[in-house]
Amino acid sequence: MNVKSLLLVGSALLAATAATAGGFQVSLAGIKNNGMGGVGAGLALDQASMFYNPGALAMVRERGVQMGANATFARQAFRAEFGGDERNLRNSVVNPFSLFAGFGPAEGKWKAGIAVYTPFGSNLRYADGWEGRFSLTDIDLKSVFVQPTVSFAVTDQLSVGLGVAVLAYGSVNLQRDIPVTNSQGQYGHVELDGQAEHKVGLNAGVFFKPSEKLSVGVSYRSKIDATVEGGDVTFSNLPASAKASFQGTEFGVTIPLPATTTIGIGVMPTEKLTVALDVNHVQWSKYRSLDFTFNGPVGGATSSTSKRFYQDALTLRLGGQYKLTDAFTVRAGGSYDMSPVKDGYVSPETPDADRIGVTAGASYKAGEHFSVDISTQFISLQKRTQTQQDLLNNKTTDRVAGTYKTQIVIPGIGLNYTF
Repeated sequence: MNVKSLLLVGSALLAATAATAGGFQVSLAGIKNNGMGGVGAGLALDQASMFYNPGALAMVRERGVQMGANATFARQAFRAEFGGDERNLRNSVVNPFSLFAGFGPAEGKWKAGIAVYTPFGSNLRYADGWEGRFSLTDIDLKSVFVQPTVSFAVTDQLSVGLGVAVLAYGSVNLQRDIPVTNSQGQYGHVELDGQAEHKVGLNAGVFFKPSEKLSVGVSYRSKIDATVEGGDVTFSNLPASAKASFQGTEFGVTIPLPATTTIGIGVMPTEKLTVALDVNHVQWSKYRSLDFTFNGPVGGATSSTSKRFYQDALTLRLGGQYKLTDAFTVRAGGSYDMSPVKDGYVSPETPDADRIGVTAGASYKAGEHFSVDISTQFISLQKRTQTQQDLLNNKTTDRVAGTYKTQIVIPGIGLNYTF
């Protein structure tokens, strides 16, 4: 039994950080930003600046509270290299959410706030009997980050900010079949379920607005090592002859969640029009391998290693908004997201590829203090094929050969109250 094929949970821990620079990131913090292609480092739009660039928070004119929620609907198709039916994901929906509360003196030099967001979250349920069932059948990942933030305007044009990003809650559930059958002809099955330890990172930024028509920002989110210790391992449908090789009950793994650096520019040609460009750089090259330990034999061994060898990746984002009336604003944008996953290293829990995104959004201000934001995103991952020969060449046969194609639709809504 190849232990490498048992668990891919480490990548699962990453399986959706803010749809930034491919891999596992999913940037769905601010509903306004979502409608503009995900830009934000070079803008001071609202309290969501705590996520995109804490340095811009001091330049946000209004204090306020905003809540946002998204729903991600993914359609993924897989066809094995050597033929067979096209396999589709069973239906699953993920609901990233966010909460931002900012306060401080209306005319003062500082602002502070608290941010709660879900940069990691994934739910994939492959078709029953699909060709990769011995690598993965189901994955469910949840996480909640809490970030207290302070921002200070050094001058009327320059501000800085710092947030302490705390992994307050993280859980993962991963399942796969085992290629042994019991007396009823059922394949063995393994389920991993665990919670990540609390960890702390930094989110810092600088924001510069030399004129009413131009703004520039730089932000940096630090690397965090996500660690699961004492996670539960549960087996089912094992024949008596195989149970001696599957006695482990707990697992441990540590995964680097990579650092991200973003440079953003905002241009305001008129009072009504804003255009912005962001470039994200994610240090995925820190993710070299996935290493597990078990408290007993799992497939005959108490540890395993699976190669990753990711490479650093970029995302380009472009978006804008136009104020049609005092109450109504429309937005649009797009993105090109480069995958960090090399050929021959694609795995079922993150069948990643270069992706193109198109976004739209709008806001309606109902009165002096209350407004509603909506956004929608369409993300298309390019078709990604890896052959059995690729897997043999890279010694990554813990994966499955074939072609993946994924499309995602993400509607979102946000509520804002300013004071």
